[in-house]
Amino acid sequence: MEWIDAMRGFTMLLVVAYHVSINGFLESPKQSFYLSSFVLFRMPLFFFISGFFSYSTKVVWSAKTLATLTAKKLRIQMLPTVIFFALMVVVFRPNFWDGCTELLHNPTKGGYWFTYALLLMFVIYYAFAYLESKCKAWLEQRSIGWLPITLFWLFWLGFYATWFMPKWFSYPKSEFMQWSSFGQVIQYFQFFLAGNIVRRYWTQVQRLFDAKWFIPLLIVVATVSMCDFFRWHTLTFQWANLPRTLSMYSLMLLVVIYFRHYADSFSRETRLGRTLQYIGVRTLDIYLLHFFFVPVMPFVGRWLPTIEHNFAIDVTLSFTGAFIITGLSIIASNILRTSPLLKYYLFGRK
Repeated sequence: MEWIDAMRGFTMLLVVAYHVSINGFLESPKQSFYLSSFVLFRMPLFFFISGFFSYSTKVVWSAKTLATLTAKKLRIQMLPTVIFFALMVVVFRPNFWDGCTELLHNPTKGGYWFTYALLLMFVIYYAFAYLESKCKAWLEQRSIGWLPITLFWLFWLGFYATWFMPKWFSYPKSEFMQWSSFGQVIQYFQFFLAGNIVRRYWTQVQRLFDAKWFIPLLIVVATVSMCDFFRWHTLTFQWANLPRTLSMYSLMLLVVIYFRHYADSFSRETRLGRTLQYIGVRTLDIYLLHFFFVPVMPFVGRWLPTIEHNFAIDVTLSFTGAFIITGLSIIASNILRTSPLLKYYLFGRK
């Protein structure tokens, strides 16, 4: 599915553009409607795509398969993350050990939380898939093969809801959550599983996408939810996360439907398609390298709030920076990849 790779490339550009705005322009999401709205579906879409590709009917689950896939993910995602995290501390922090301690105590890990959280998601999903395979025949005989993954998604959706209920749950502020970044897994694993479910039932999901009422419904839900989340605030605090979550799902699905509907425009036959697909298959390289190229220009962040209705200017500036930084990251990656040893250990490719 070429349009999926193109969508992944688009999502990577969103990530870089966000870091340009936050780390480069030093903008505040509270002051930027662009940041506040795009962040609703940016990371959910990334994890959705990862979950979409995590499902395969070709995998025969066994203890050996579980160990092999887990070891492969550790090599591809954890080792490069550790190396580039250490390099970032060397470059940007005056003291290495103090810098490591400070960043590791922060759940975002200086920006390198994503690959670590995604690794945890794959490990959790692999364990689930292994256990699911043990009762697959029994489930299929009763026509309830859909039940385990659905219950698993609902569990993580409920777990995510507790993250925003400080009146009843205090664990989000615990030291374990700061050091482990497991809070990011709690917040985003549901989208990984949603992508996995969509892939499992892709034929049925496509019929839903093509239904005449579905897109208008998503647009209405997204609009009303965003209005309530950003402006209206009609719900009490314990329920305030509901419109935010509805916004995340509806906006994410609208992007998926858009790329699928215009799949021909994102094929290898078009320049746009080739560009986004190339970025899409190099997301790990770009993610690991782009932090080193983000320029710090706080005057831009101070200037933008002085302009009314600056959405177009904000998007243009951040995406222009994102394209430049993505290009520099790819050039740096290509240079490093000339060494088979660095290609293998830095980016997990043979």
